[in-house]
Amino acid sequence: MNIKILLADDHKIVSDCLEPLLNKQPDMQVVARAENGQLAVRLTQKMEPDVVIMDIAMPDLNGIEATRQIIAHCPGVKVIALSMNSGRRFVTGMLNAGASGYLTKNCSFEELVSAVRNVVANKKYLSPEISGTVIEETLPTSSPLTTREREVLQLLAEGKTVKEIASQLCLSIKTIHTHRKQIMEKLGIHSIAELTKYALREGLTSLK
Repeated sequence: MNIKILLADDHKIVSDCLEPLLNKQPDMQVVARAENGQLAVRLTQKMEPDVVIMDIAMPDLNGIEATRQIIAHCPGVKVIALSMNSGRRFVTGMLNAGASGYLTKNCSFEELVSAVRNVVANKKYLSPEISGTVIEETLPTSSPLTTREREVLQLLAEGKTVKEIASQLCLSIKTIHTHRKQIMEKLGIHSIAELTKYALREGLTSLK
């Protein structure tokens, strides 16, 4: 039985390279690709893969938030982070969101294959370079923001207008204004520039 895999990465070259290599494995098949977090969530619900290989720094919805939504809606799906970021905040963010594995993009393809097989067998997998220093420090963290507020914050930090965010999230402009006001009140922040800095610090978005 093939392990069904969804690739979520906004860099086409990464997916272009990984897809044929994974498909050559006798027990693996790439069933879908997504270039942003929102699409990854939708395709996971539609395609029901066994494993999602997830980048963190993606537009519209970052990998941490996408993972949180995937685990909430499809608890049987395993998520493996594959990211350039190895910082503690990113790793703990993904693990707290429900990811079963975390690898950096300088890992070998063989290690990625091993990680896929490990998480399907209900085991955790962390790259050796980060496991020793991070796993001991991984504690549940709470955010003052709701899931919807984190989505809105990421889009604001990415330079989207209120009208664009409303359209993208299928909400009214008034609702987005309300979310923005609540975000600022909860965080004690009063400018988009400071919101952007906060989003960067929290790993909600990243500078490309």
